[in-house]
Amino acid sequence: MRFFTMALVCSLLFMQPVFAKQVTKSDAQSENLIEQGEYTNSDGNVIHRPAHTKNGKTPEGATAKCRDGSYSFSQHHRGTCSRHGGVAEWLN
Repeated sequence: MRFFTMALVCSLLFMQPVFAKQVTKSDAQSENLIEQGEYTNSDGNVIHRPAHTKNGKTPEGATAKCRDGSYSFSQHHRGTCSRHGGVAEWLN
C-alpha cells in the first residue's frame, strides 16, 4: 500500500504541468478588458467582443475605437462597432 501511495504522489507531481493552464496572448489581453466574450466572424475566426479597458489604454490587437469608448477587434470594417455607436476612429 505504501508503494502505491508513493507511486500515486510521484505520478501526480510529474503530471501537474499537463494540467497547468497555459497563459496565452489572448488571456493576457483579456486581463485588461472589462467586458469578456468572443464571437465567430464571417471568416470563421474567433474574435474578442468590443470591450472597454481597465487602464484606458488601447489594447493590443484593437482595430477601432467605438463611439461609446470601447475597443473593437474586428477584422472587417463592415459592422464594426455597430452596437457601440459606430466607429469613432480606426486604429493601425
